[in-house]
Amino acid sequence: MATFTSSLPDELLEKLSKLAKELKMPKNKLIEKALQLYLEEITRAQYVKSFQRANKSQEILDMAEEGMADYFKMITDLEKE
Repeated sequence: MATFTSSLPDELLEKLSKLAKELKMPKNKLIEKALQLYLEEITRAQYVKSFQRANKSQEILDMAEEGMADYFKMITDLEKE
């Protein structure tokens, strides 16, 4: 595990210290968890943005419809067996 050193505004550090005491959790673990959650949220936001762009693309829409037609055919064929 790598070591990372950073500065925080006093007010934020005070909030962090208070919450860490309340949760009986080391500050570094609290920061680690908060950062993980934040990075996951950014990734989700990027996916949403990507899907919104794809939604406006006729080429993507055509590919999706073609894929759904193939999927429907596969299901229909399985039902016949």
